[in-house]
Amino acid sequence: MSPHLLLKRAALFVGTIGVACSTACAQTTLRLTRVPAATPATDTLFVAGSFNNWNAHSARYALQKQADGTYQISLPSNLGSIEYKFTRGSWPTVEVDDKNQQIANRKADLTATREIANRVLAWDDQSGTPAVPKKHTATPQVRLLSASFAMPQLGRQRRIWLYLPADYAANPTRRYPVLYLHDGQNVFDDATSFDGEWGVDETLDHLRKAGQDATGSIVVAIDNGDQFRSDEYIPWVSTEAELKDQPHRGGQGRQYVDFLALTLKPYVDAHYRTRPDAAHTGIAGSSLGGLISVYAALKYPRVFGQVGAFSPAFWVCNDSLLVFAKTHPASRSARFYFVSGTKESKTMLPLMTAWRDELRKEGVPAANISFHAPADGQHREWFWRREFPAAYRFLFGLKELPKASAAPPK
Repeated sequence: MSPHLLLKRAALFVGTIGVACSTACAQTTLRLTRVPAATPATDTLFVAGSFNNWNAHSARYALQKQADGTYQISLPSNLGSIEYKFTRGSWPTVEVDDKNQQIANRKADLTATREIANRVLAWDDQSGTPAVPKKHTATPQVRLLSASFAMPQLGRQRRIWLYLPADYAANPTRRYPVLYLHDGQNVFDDATSFDGEWGVDETLDHLRKAGQDATGSIVVAIDNGDQFRSDEYIPWVSTEAELKDQPHRGGQGRQYVDFLALTLKPYVDAHYRTRPDAAHTGIAGSSLGGLISVYAALKYPRVFGQVGAFSPAFWVCNDSLLVFAKTHPASRSARFYFVSGTKESKTMLPLMTAWRDELRKEGVPAANISFHAPADGQHREWFWRREFPAAYRFLFGLKELPKASAAPPK
């Protein structure tokens, strides 16, 4: 038996932050009882939602066709409350209503039921009405660093976005902190986002104009790799047993973080006026992006000194990450910002709480850890957008501003 499996069975972690299998191992079946008669028999149907970053063509979320003509897929109940839609593998083929109009996201609480029946009334590409493209919302400070930046550790290329403060060109001697963000499609521009953007550029512009951020920061946003997202945001390969409880295989997170620390950051530091030390370098993301951000700070404590973990998906590989932390402790000078809703899932808040306590045990001062769990928080982009300003102010040591409204957008 491999050392990895022995560690995973260690009773230490069950007692520390384990979650009962009766909760974690439960499955909920999404069933499609009806699809349009015009659905091509050779097409594969997918479910895309808040649990997979709205990936419309993820093989792991393909529905299985049954002998009676229905379709189904099982999802782990510990995903909690989700939003989702069905597609035939792309957003132009997303489901619509019987009047060929876009429908609202479907919603379900996977902890409350074991089977959910759905019907697709029509597909958008068969409606005869092309979808209206979303408007671009990025500010002038946002540009492409590269449409195809080489990732030698993974043998891939990736689109990467860059935000420069408005006064960057006017201050040729000033150097700036840098914040690295995952899921770059959702950071600046609604037109490239899955479920709304974070408005990071607008937030930083506002802080500068209000005199709340005298220096400003450079932001580097790395697109996720669509079908590679889960693999790249999870450091360890899930076992077959684990895949029964959660749909993410993982295994390329180490190479992805190596890319950030050893390839992308040196390039940014060489081409832009950065403050390259860990005290002025942050990394942040949501869900699996929050998980990989914490891992990055543990693996490269001299590179990443600020960590924003928005609704971090620790449950995917919590025991392995804890083992890693024992030999790769966080820097005692690092700053961590944790935030999630109280009801996002059964495990979200307990595991986030356990990680706050673990970091305290490793010697990270209480003053360097900010922890928030608003009751209305959801696993959604609007929530992370709302919480980003407070996270940014804490991580980069800015003064507090009045809190934003707690109400989600309509």
